[in-house]
Parts: sequence; C-alpha cells; structure tokens
Amino acid sequence: MTDLVAPIRDRDMLDLGSGVSAGASDGCHAGAGTMHEAAAKAGKSDILDRYAADYPKGPHDQPQSMCPAFGSLRVGLRMRRTATILSGSACCVYGLTFTSHFYGARRTVGYVPFNSETLVTGKLFEDIRDAVFQIADPKLYDTIIVTNLCVPTASGVPLQLLPDEINGVRVIGIDVPGFGVPTHAEAKDVLAGAMLSYARREAETGPVAAPKDRADRPTVTLLGEMFPADPPGIGLLLEPLGLAAGPVVPTREWRELYAALASPVVAAIHPFYTASVREFEAAGRTIIGSAPVGRDGTAAWLDAIGAAFGIAQAKVDTAKNRFLPAISAALAAKPIKGRVTVSGYEGSELLVARLLIESGAEVPYVGTACPRTRWSDPDREWLEAHGAKIQYRASLEQDKAAVDEFRPDLAIGTTPVVQHAKTGAIPALYFTNLISARPMMGPAGAGSLAMVVNAAMANGDRFDRMQRFFQGVGEGENAGIWEKKPVDRPEFKAKFAARRIAAAKAEQAIGS
Repeated sequence: MTDLVAPIRDRDMLDLGSGVSAGASDGCHAGAGTMHEAAAKAGKSDILDRYAADYPKGPHDQPQSMCPAFGSLRVGLRMRRTATILSGSACCVYGLTFTSHFYGARRTVGYVPFNSETLVTGKLFEDIRDAVFQIADPKLYDTIIVTNLCVPTASGVPLQLLPDEINGVRVIGIDVPGFGVPTHAEAKDVLAGAMLSYARREAETGPVAAPKDRADRPTVTLLGEMFPADPPGIGLLLEPLGLAAGPVVPTREWRELYAALASPVVAAIHPFYTASVREFEAAGRTIIGSAPVGRDGTAAWLDAIGAAFGIAQAKVDTAKNRFLPAISAALAAKPIKGRVTVSGYEGSELLVARLLIESGAEVPYVGTACPRTRWSDPDREWLEAHGAKIQYRASLEQDKAAVDEFRPDLAIGTTPVVQHAKTGAIPALYFTNLISARPMMGPAGAGSLAMVVNAAMANGDRFDRMQRFFQGVGEGENAGIWEKKPVDRPEFKAKFAARRIAAAKAEQAIGS
C-alpha cells in the first residue's frame, strides 16, 4: 500500500488499496434506474430519499453536464489541510482528477480501487478504512473527505461506519452518485452541508478554534461560490449598516465554518444550497435570498438585510442613497442593447439575467440546471415582471429550443448551447468561463458584463458572412471533402436498422 506521508508530485492519482479497478462498464453506463434500485436495496435508501427531497429532478433523470461529483471534489480540493479520497470506477476517478487539475487544483487525489470480489465481500470498505487510517496525520490534515461515486454507492459501501475522527483528524464520508445528485453545483452543497453539520456539532459540544480574521461587527455569511472581488464589494455595501461580510461557504479552511455558523444572517447568493441552509436554520440563523445585483437587486437586498438585523429603515436608506446612484451611473455608462438568452448550470443564471436587463438588454429566456427554491423567488418574480421566461431544471433541448425560438443577438450558455447557436450564425459566449468569472455585486458589478457582451454581439455580421461563405458545404453525414456529392441511401439505413432490432430481440430471448 502506498505511503501517503512520503513526498509525492502534484497532480498524481494515488492507488490507496489493493485489487483491480473496475472497468467503465461498471460505472454510470449501467443505467440510473438499475443503480438507484441497487443502492436502495443495499441500504442507501435514506440518503437517496434525502437527495430526492433536497435536489428534485427535472425533465432529465441523468445530469446533462459533467459528473456531479466534480462539484464536491472541487470544494474539498480548495480547502487547506484537507485530504481527498475517491472510491469509484477507474474511468470515473481518472476523469474527475483530470478535470479538477485542468481547473488548477494542483492537489493530490487519493484513490481506493476495487474489483468484483472486494466490492461484494466488503473488502472495499476495509480498504477505504485502512487508507483513511494511513493518512490521518494531524501534522498534515485537519480533515479527510471520502467520496463514494456511483458503483460503491449502488453497492452500499457504508462510509457512515468510518470513525468520525482519527488522531484528531476529522473524517467525513459522502455519497455523490450521478443517479442521486442531479448537477455538480448541487454536489458542492452535499459536501458543504456535511461539513457544516460536523462543525455545528463540534461547536455545540465545546470551544472551537477561532477564525484567523475576526470582524469587529456582526457579519453576514455568504452562501455560494462567487467571483473573488464580490465578497469585498458586499462588505462595502454592509459597512454603512454597521455590518461586515462573513465567510463564503464553501469555505477555504475548516475554522471558517465556525465563523459562518456564528453569523446571525446568511445570504443565499446561490439559492440551491438546500443542505447548507438546513444546517444554518438548525443553528437558528436567518436566511435571505437574492443578491445585491444591479440597482433594483441591491436596493431590495439591503432592505432584506436591514429587516433581518432589525436596523432602522432610515439607516438602510442612507446606505442605499450612498450606493444606488453610483450603480445607476455605471449601468448607464455601459449600456447593452440587444436580445440575449441565458442558460447555464452554475446557479447564478438568474442573477446574470437581472444584471443584463438592468444594463438595457432584452432577456426573454433564462434556463438553469438548478432547481427552484424559495431563496430564488425574489429573482424569479423580478425577471418575470420584466418579460423573462424562467426554466428551472432546464434540459439541453429546452435551452437549444429557446435559442431557435428567440433568435437572440447573443446566446449565453453551456458548451453545446454555444455550439448550437454558432451553427445558426448566432454569436454565443460560454457562461462558466466568460460570464460567471466576473464581478456582479454592487457598484463594481454594474457594467462588468457590457464589454464582453457588446463585443460578442458585434460579431453578428461576421457570423453572417461566414455562413454565406460556407453555404452549401455539407454537414452531418455529408461533412468533409468529397470527389462526388454523397447520395443518401435510406434503404440501407432501414435494412441495417431491421438487423439491429432483430439482434436485440434475439439477445433478450437468450437472456430470458
């Protein structure tokens, strides 16, 4: 067994156990329904029921984006003094580690492989337990996070039987199967909620470590990942109210969880963190929705903060009078003129749409892969009042259909939506890298989207010229360079389709 305490290279994927790793056929390709049934029979019904309540499904049962476990993996890899171990099919672990390092994790990921024997006999759990004991060094780590992917979850590997702590190192085991957690954004909440639950129990039983930076004023915890400049910007908005911005959850180190739980008010900037909200409410904290985005959003958010803290309205109005004119001026200085459709899976799609509309854009459609919650109702109500159709749990097909229906001047969306729009000569921008990676809150966020959005919309004529230039060039099966124009032969397709159907029926007959 590999000694994890020894020096190792960044971006390594370590083998923490013995046995042959499972093949790709054992992974999510086995079918969501089959794996869900297997997991329930193997004793995971409680956690699956909890996920079904926290993260209700939409028009698609399987995620149409990356593996959801990427979300929880990324949260753990961003935390200091935190070790991460994955248990799942080798192909899944490879894909997750590759993606995490592509996004700059530069942290080692532990891996406990398995084969049919270790999975069925329970040896896999023993291997996981041995690996956790092996790396539980308090000189290196505060926390170890162990994650079951699809196959170990479906097989009922009982991570809840792991010790809560070893040598003073916390141990947190979570199940993040693709058939139980719809999106990677919500998987962030799975781990954040589990860590908040652990930290809350610690705080209830005795003194805990104080955060490195302690505010001298009451704080507001910020729930949901955001652009690094946004929390300081929110802090400036709170300053006239005698308040300060608290930690951002998911946090970057364990002791920040205590400070997050200590804040009297939690701002659900990303409104889908259901498990995290449950922990804050159990600690007696007040939750408010929406965010200080644009003029209207900032005004409403400051009112909500004032009400939550019981601050006199005159003091809130003073803060509004200080910031709202600056926001209005910034929006007016960088207008956006054109029709834009918005879609994505980060959870901030409604906030982006609000900022676009306040900048002058027409936004007829907003699609988000995340579910509707009461914390997003203020944004939904505002957007609907401004003519936008909101599609929660949007499928790829719905997002693409919106592009076709509204023919926007710009489509903002996921990679396949961007590809679909550009194929139709519509300028498009990738939401995650080009839109959400910008400040949005308060005066700094006003006008932040104008440059990139207006530049992209200005490419409309260029797309039209390209489409005219390539008019008549083959696409789909006719794409490429041909000496003769390909001739469609539907009779061949029908013939081979019939053979495939017959072969499938024969295979079913043999299996029965």
